[in-house]
Amino acid sequence: MASLGVSGENVCVSDIEYVENPSRHRYEIRDGETVAGFAVYRLPDDEHVDFLHTEVGEAYNGQGLASKLVAFALADVKAKGKRIIPHCPYVAGWLKRHGEEYADITDWPA
Repeated sequence: MASLGVSGENVCVSDIEYVENPSRHRYEIRDGETVAGFAVYRLPDDEHVDFLHTEVGEAYNGQGLASKLVAFALADVKAKGKRIIPHCPYVAGWLKRHGEEYADITDWPA
């Protein structure tokens, strides 16, 4: 996936870092200097974090990185005392499968 700066063969990673990049309104998966994936959000008000899109570079697929990124991001949102709006289909699906601990802070879109 060219937008993430990684293409071609799958990359096996062991030194992955998950961080929030508030200036770009997203949580990121970083492999050194490479952004391997991200979850974009918006802040519609002081109370909510609205997840819009999650993406992982093609070379990083199949390693569970998107799931780990979403788990990291939602834990961070909860720690900050905010509520989740899952407009992103991946985040919504993750919450339906694993999100019991976030049910009380999730506001499902209409």
